[in-house]
Amino acid sequence: MTDVRVVDTGSPRLLLEIEAGVATVTLNDPENRNPLGGDLRPVLRRTIDRVAGDDDVRCLLLTGAGAAFCAGGNAKAMATQRQPTLEERIRSIRWESEVSAVIWEMPKPSLAALPGPAAGAGFSLALACDLRIAAESAFMTTAFARLALPGDFGGSWLLTQLVGPAKARELYLGSPRVDARECERLGLVNRVVPDAELRDAALDWARQLAAGPPLAFRYMKENLNRALHTDLRSCIAAEAERQCWASEADDFREATTAFVERREPRFRGR
Repeated sequence: MTDVRVVDTGSPRLLLEIEAGVATVTLNDPENRNPLGGDLRPVLRRTIDRVAGDDDVRCLLLTGAGAAFCAGGNAKAMATQRQPTLEERIRSIRWESEVSAVIWEMPKPSLAALPGPAAGAGFSLALACDLRIAAESAFMTTAFARLALPGDFGGSWLLTQLVGPAKARELYLGSPRVDARECERLGLVNRVVPDAELRDAALDWARQLAAGPPLAFRYMKENLNRALHTDLRSCIAAEAERQCWASEADDFREATTAFVERREPRFRGR
């Protein structure tokens, strides 16, 4: 058994535990389906920044307590909360929403586990992760059209990358509920498991990722992210550099030694 490190995020509505290289961040307001209320957003941004920069963390597991992942923004709070000026509100929301970019760009893998609905900003937050696993009862929806809002947390960009512009427009303009199996077919989630198995399946997957080669994963994410906005020859050139850099690292020597010795490698990220 490994020790679990419980980290105070500054809010009971957001939990952080670190064990065996996995940082589990849990949205913790199950009675209200874990909404991203205004006071929670800066806490989430600071917590994800902390996880991204923690050398003891090799994988982020993002989930929600109870029977939901995240219901999105708190509509009631959004209707009443006001910043002194519109410009200040824009700056605040932009900084908070860039948590999606932090997850997308962090040099370690991220996994979203959906025990139930992921809607609105919660939908965008799930898409920011590298991988997604969902319970059979879960569903996803952009939801923004129902609130007469265009959307935030990078969802328009993230969804377009995953399903293409035509389907992304359909999901934004119509805001349908997409069940877990259809999400899997569309590529919105990677795996669907029975509800009772979600927690264990997500933790097992996260631990496998945390045991993987951190330096290689960092380069893989750089390569895959670059592939979205540049040409093939530029990707080949960048891949060649990182392939050679990785072959000089201790992890590569450990991997080849473990292969010869027929054992599991023990990667150290260097």
